[in-house]
Amino acid sequence: MNFCSECGSAELDFKVPEGDHLPRFVCGSCGLIHYENPRMIVGCIPLWKDRVLIARRAIEPRYGLWNLPCGFLESGETVEEGAKREVLEETGAEVDLIRLHTVYNLPHARQVYLIFMAEMRSENCSTTLESSEVQLFTEEEMPWSEMAFTSSTFALRSYFSDRKTANKTVHFGTHRTE
Repeated sequence: MNFCSECGSAELDFKVPEGDHLPRFVCGSCGLIHYENPRMIVGCIPLWKDRVLIARRAIEPRYGLWNLPCGFLESGETVEEGAKREVLEETGAEVDLIRLHTVYNLPHARQVYLIFMAEMRSENCSTTLESSEVQLFTEEEMPWSEMAFTSSTFALRSYFSDRKTANKTVHFGTHRTE
């Protein structure tokens, strides 16, 4: 951070503010404390019968690899609205949410994923500006070695495991790089 977003000053110190426990950027001119909080990523495990819809990325990062349709939550939308929007944007599919399935933490990237199980309204799906290919897979057909993100792999492995045991709990996972 180079300038204060409140007053425009370049007088920023990275320090632990009084009464806090973590270092933050603090403006030396107006005193504003700049908090950097995690970003919310929302998406779905779109289901059609015994298959899951995933997309091959047509954008960076991880261009050409497969992932669940997920993306950044937009200001002004609920996590449910955002999850359904991301599926539509990345796969052209419309879905109805079933329930929250996964909460996945990426502390190093300041991201928290909320991934819902969702039922596709029809088998219709298509490529989009964000996806060069979309396809329905069974567990055995899943391109595990070509998955773009640990969040997708975690959610999918948990989903397929749940199907065998009828588990309906929310799965919590964390990926740390240290």
